[in-house]
Amino acid sequence: MDGQSGQSAAEAVGIDLVAPEVFAPMLRRLALAAIGVGVGATLLSAVWLSWPYALLIGSIVAVPTIGYVFAFQRRRMWLSGTVIRAHRLFGERTLDLAAATGVHLLVYPARLSRIALRVTAGGDTQLVPLAMYTDVGSGRELHLLGLRKLADALAASELAAAIAISEVLVQQLRAEARDAGLDERPLYRAVQSVRDKDSVSPVVLTDSEVVALS
Repeated sequence: MDGQSGQSAAEAVGIDLVAPEVFAPMLRRLALAAIGVGVGATLLSAVWLSWPYALLIGSIVAVPTIGYVFAFQRRRMWLSGTVIRAHRLFGERTLDLAAATGVHLLVYPARLSRIALRVTAGGDTQLVPLAMYTDVGSGRELHLLGLRKLADALAASELAAAIAISEVLVQQLRAEARDAGLDERPLYRAVQSVRDKDSVSPVVLTDSEVVALS
């Protein structure tokens, strides 16, 4: 039983706020459109230029968009136990929450405001988006399993700030589970408090502000 419990605790859980699969159909259409425009640019350029130059122009038109689509599909984040694995265009970054040297909640105020967990360990920093809210009261929040796993991982840290943020995520988890109103959700209240200050640049919540959320 203990071995099975340990294996379950370390099982990788996706912690993307918006999984790339959600945008997969749109991204495929975007890539096909880029290819079509690139082919059109190549054929049109070939009327006046030699084929090597025409192909070069077609590539310049199509490749950046196709590269963006590929990069977006590659970007994924997983949490295994206390370790965050972030897939990037080239390679993968790993960061252990239990060994974090800095943990903060960061709010990006805008018409579509975002709140993210910023984790620093050694020389590496990783942002984990937790929620985003519009100025009319709608939005998207990290799924329940992701919140629970993040809260558990933060609780394993020796940092007081990590423990405090873990408690905020637990309260958010409970609010989401009972489908509470936005005003009862700590992450939304954090975003709203920054909006009330008319801030336009990213704001790092202080320790006292984090404690007040839970």
